[in-house]
Amino acid sequence: LSALKGPLHGGAPGPVLDMLDGVGKPADAPAWLDNALARGERLMGFGHRIYRVRDPRADALKGAVRLLAASGAIEPQRLALAEAVEQAALYLLRQKKPDRPLETNVEFYTALLLEALGFPRDAFTCVFAAGRVGGWVAHAREQALGGRLIRPMSVYVGPRPQVAA
Repeated sequence: LSALKGPLHGGAPGPVLDMLDGVGKPADAPAWLDNALARGERLMGFGHRIYRVRDPRADALKGAVRLLAASGAIEPQRLALAEAVEQAALYLLRQKKPDRPLETNVEFYTALLLEALGFPRDAFTCVFAAGRVGGWVAHAREQALGGRLIRPMSVYVGPRPQVAA
């Protein structure tokens, strides 16, 4: 639990919203993001240590956020801004960092989802942690019962997922 600190592990949705607020409107996204990259800033919601391709969870969340926007739970302008920022960021990241694949990650659309649910930005990491507590407890229990540290590993062998976005 103590590892969940800072913007890179569970804390990125707040800075994603800060970025969206800073951009302001879809037409301003390319210039705002270009300036941020020129200052050496990280674009939150893009790139992942594990996924070197688009994070499949981002597509699932993007679909959920679109449904919320259609139902009125998210302002359509907010979603339009996020989609413009995503499109501009992906373009700029490919241009400026061609040797490093940086795609949309789960945190980008999680930001809009948590905002729509009414969570304050400073609670986002706690929400991230709460969803993992059951798994952490299960791992601790397995380790206690077995008497040795478990490092879970898995290899997905099912059908290739289709992109939802």
